[in-house]
Amino acid sequence: MERYSEKVGAFVRGLRLEEVPPGAVDKAKLVVLDTLGIALVSSTMEFGRMALDVASDLGGARESRLIGTRRKAAAANAVLANGTLAHGLDYDDTLEGAIVHTGCCGVITALAVGEALGASGKRVLEAAVAGMEVMCKVGLVAPGKFHARGFHPTALCATFGAAAAAGKLYKLESSRWTDAFGICGSQSSGIIEYLADGSWTKRLHPGWSAHGGIIAVLLARRGFRGPASVFEGRHGFYRAFGAGEEGANLDRLAELGKSWEIPRLAFKSYPCGSISHPYMDCALKLREKYSFRPEQIEEITCRVAEGTVHRLWEPIQEKQKPSSSYGAKFSLPYSIAVMLVRGKAGLEEFSDKAIRDLEVLAVAEKVRYQLDPTIDYPRHFSGHVRIRLKDGTVREESQPHPRGGLESPLPPEEIEAKFRANAGFALPERKVEKIVSAVRKLERLRSVRELAKLLY
Repeated sequence: MERYSEKVGAFVRGLRLEEVPPGAVDKAKLVVLDTLGIALVSSTMEFGRMALDVASDLGGARESRLIGTRRKAAAANAVLANGTLAHGLDYDDTLEGAIVHTGCCGVITALAVGEALGASGKRVLEAAVAGMEVMCKVGLVAPGKFHARGFHPTALCATFGAAAAAGKLYKLESSRWTDAFGICGSQSSGIIEYLADGSWTKRLHPGWSAHGGIIAVLLARRGFRGPASVFEGRHGFYRAFGAGEEGANLDRLAELGKSWEIPRLAFKSYPCGSISHPYMDCALKLREKYSFRPEQIEEITCRVAEGTVHRLWEPIQEKQKPSSSYGAKFSLPYSIAVMLVRGKAGLEEFSDKAIRDLEVLAVAEKVRYQLDPTIDYPRHFSGHVRIRLKDGTVREESQPHPRGGLESPLPPEEIEAKFRANAGFALPERKVEKIVSAVRKLERLRSVRELAKLLY
């Protein structure tokens, strides 16, 4: 009987860019651009410099760019930093249902390994697509189950996505794919206790997972054994991380190459938790439509799914007054309040200075939640905000899905504008424009090193 790890390996091994739907290829290139922009701005920040310094100290062969610097490191060490940069602002792409961020792993791994090998842009794009699709399907097998057990889905699934991208570029032999994925099952990790105090471990998760995925492939190439039953086994990946027989639909893995998830990825307009975005959009619409002042607000109520409460709402005192700027990214009371007060939510609105804004905090203190069992979470991210003013007037707004996804896509020009704004923190305009041009024609680059040399 064919193991699921064999099916996943067969998909990756046989993937050809010509057979990927054109819409998915175009979307994947936008994910590349979006990912690089976020990594570049992160490279200018304290957490980013720490990750870059550690990766540089780990060293190894000087084969892959540490984004935002002149330095290089071994591919597995480069992705440790670059994946952390790409996810560090919570500004990256998201897939509903799986609740995974793909570019910070699939793109970052493909670029690093591709640069190490001098691979063409086409091969790197193929590898990125493979990694992103595998990561999505691994997450869709057990939607909501990982979070419910206290694990970060991106952290767990990214290891397999990174192995897919790396193995594709290293031309892993067909007999070694089960070993690589089997090793990934013991490399995957990542708890969500960062929610308690807004500390930084979530930022590290994709970098660590990408590092583990590359290590898994390098070991498998040399014959190191991993369990072939990593996905379906009695002590396998899904049972270990909270999805038993009833909670895991393993046939989603067999859908690789038959249905595509990249077109369903949502780009972020705000640098914070993706589940918050539809609520923030509702708050902005209410602000623009009714022009009330923050001091007129008596109470704000959000209808929410139970599965989101432990991440966005509790403990309520911490969420209404975040103790760190990173913690504010996972506070729906703060995110709604900053939107109602400032009418925007960019990098500045999630800074150390912004989270001490007394006007914003006064509004955040008025935000409450109400459980709504009809919300089909995590399959869909929706939003509903109801505001009661002090004169008794009630205003409310709903949004059935996040902007930036399949149902409400952002135009490519908006993604490019986001990239320019982010990359501009680290690079001069001429280099920024060269990166945009290089990514647009990525599949035609003779070597991805042409792109890598622009990333500092």
